[in-house]
Amino acid sequence: MADPGVERSPILALTRFGMGAGPGDLARVGSDPAAWLSAQIDAAGAPQPQGDLTTGPARIAEFDAYRATGRPRGDAARQARQDRRRAIVQDTNDEFLARIRLAAGTDRGFAERWSLFWSNWFTVSAVKFNSGAFVGPFEREAIRPHVFGRFEDLTLAAEQHPAMLLYLDQTRSAGPNSRAATRRNAGLNENLAREIMELHTVGTDGGYSQADVTEFARALTGWTLPRNADRTFAFRPAVHEPGERVVMGKTYPAGGVEQGRAILRDLANRPETAKRAARRLAVHFVADDPPPALVARLEKAWIDSGGALDVVARALVAAPEAWAPTATKVKTPYEFIVSAHRALNLAPRNARSLRQDLIALGQTPFSPPSPEGWPDTAADWAGPDAMVKRLDWSRRSAERAEATTPDPVATAEAALGARLGPRTRTAVARAESRSEALTLLLMSPEFQRR
Repeated sequence: MADPGVERSPILALTRFGMGAGPGDLARVGSDPAAWLSAQIDAAGAPQPQGDLTTGPARIAEFDAYRATGRPRGDAARQARQDRRRAIVQDTNDEFLARIRLAAGTDRGFAERWSLFWSNWFTVSAVKFNSGAFVGPFEREAIRPHVFGRFEDLTLAAEQHPAMLLYLDQTRSAGPNSRAATRRNAGLNENLAREIMELHTVGTDGGYSQADVTEFARALTGWTLPRNADRTFAFRPAVHEPGERVVMGKTYPAGGVEQGRAILRDLANRPETAKRAARRLAVHFVADDPPPALVARLEKAWIDSGGALDVVARALVAAPEAWAPTATKVKTPYEFIVSAHRALNLAPRNARSLRQDLIALGQTPFSPPSPEGWPDTAADWAGPDAMVKRLDWSRRSAERAEATTPDPVATAEAALGARLGPRTRTAVARAESRSEALTLLLMSPEFQRR
């Protein structure tokens, strides 16, 4: 139950919990920001990007056609392979544009931010073309439908998706004593097992050993992509390492695909996972160095509910520490660009241009540099060079919005509400042009932080 002694500001609901504020958003939140946020916690999941977007099974068919070209001989074959690759890349650009349009226009900003947090937790990256081919379907099919369900279900969906299996080289892994290994001299690949334990569940201080990683990797052998396009996951018994496994002190009997799933479920439900996730959520939503009381609240909600993410989301909304008036989180480049579009009432238009903007700002779409995902602290995004690049982008965006923004002060009030400080208000009001006024708004300390 919400603490009646804590002021819950509508602008914090929009900027800290959501994707930013624009014209009319404060009125939509109304007098009960916590209720507005809670209403977005939906068992059906987070909103989906709209458009003619490729499904996972359809992408498998396209990907198989691309791979079937192998090392093409002749100009026509090479051209066919390039065309297939180019079509997949274009689809990924379409995914990015649909996703950023959703973020810039949604009235469910908390659900969107919550979804993006879990997408970053279960990182896949277009740095590798193979996994990049599936990043859009991954987020739409494995992440968004499950973000307010049980964490173990989200985890299973994420780890079994083609994007994850390809990104972490699981399709190359074979049990050393499996039937397939004896025929083709295949070997064990531990990448997926290691990253599940290190990044997706218990964490590096979660009490596991290298032997646990190896045993888990053996249990996961056989997890791969299907050979037909009616689903997105397959298990190949011929590749699976036979025998029982012991992981973190528990014995798992031989059981094919269910052996790996059983270990994964147990890892998802361990208290070390709850502790790690609670802190990461508090860091993302509230502060780089979060209040211990907030972390404890989220951890308790997680453990008491058995990893029910809707319960954890409600605990975050209800926590008084989450409504501290001082904004300390520096927006990532993606958050900055999305919130600027919302503030200026602009619709994202050109995927190529936006992609180049985000590359310049250091956050290439769908391309975190490692399985750890994008960093989440001010030290990573607030350097002097980064601020200069944000200024350049702000000037160009302000010029684009100038003609449709007759009153920059009103725009600042809609974007920042009670967070608009007197210094920024005065600077915006006294600017020599509307484009200068809007640039000052976007580069103000209040707007750069959430």
